Amino acid sequence: MKQAGKFYGIGVGPGDPELMTLKAVRTIRDCDVIVLPVSNRELTEPLLLEQNEMENRAAGYLESCTAYQIAVQTVSELKEKQILFLPMPMIKDKEKLRKIHARGAEVIEQFLEKGWNLAFLTLGDPTVYSTCMYVEQMIERDGYQVETVSGIPSFCAAAARLNQPLEQIHILPGSYESGEGLQLSGTKILMKTGKKMGQIKEFLQESSQDICLVENCGMDRERIVRSVEEVSEDMGYYSLLIVKDKKKQ
Repeated sequence: MKQAGKFYGIGVGPGDPELMTLKAVRTIRDCDVIVLPVSNRELTEPLLLEQNEMENRAAGYLESCTAYQIAVQTVSELKEKQILFLPMPMIKDKEKLRKIHARGAEVIEQFLEKGWNLAFLTLGDPTVYSTCMYVEQMIERDGYQVETVSGIPSFCAAAARLNQPLEQIHILPGSYESGEGLQLSGTKILMKTGKKMGQIKEFLQESSQDICLVENCGMDRERIVRSVEEVSEDMGYYSLLIVKDKKKQ
């Protein structure tokens, strides 16, 4: 490994700042630079700003970064940290995404070479459908030190909120789900259903399964839905659907 700084991929949990781990809090405090993903397509190049020179658009990036807004409630030192914004548009073109991730890794490595430690904040756990891991693996392949700091995943927090056990779990990306995964036996977890909610709702109405949906779990405007009929096609991005086979009477 190169004698340089260290990159941390840090899960800040599902939404409730009290669910952040002690290790996540300590690591964030100890790092020199905080890395935040920006989905806004107007950001096309990585952007480093000191907090005291924050531009209007950068302030907007902070406001829209849910992971930052969660963490800053527990780690007040975040307000004094340097922030590196990385473009992370929500597109499905794998080659374009690979180039975007590679550019982000390249810029991060420039700071690692200075001996700085960087923390990439991500919702839930970094290993579950997180862009953070793509960047982290590139950095590791280039010979730098990396560490993943686990966080409570949203589906565990949602199940706890509902006081429900999760057994024989299938974790499915809702934005790609076409109905095939919902036919599996056991418990199906659909994450980030996005624009597919209408299609998923239609399939569920034709099946005989129990559902619970938690929107914004642990955050402001949290909402719980317990029937297919109550599911709206325009549910928010942070909507997690738990689908189970009906219990035998």
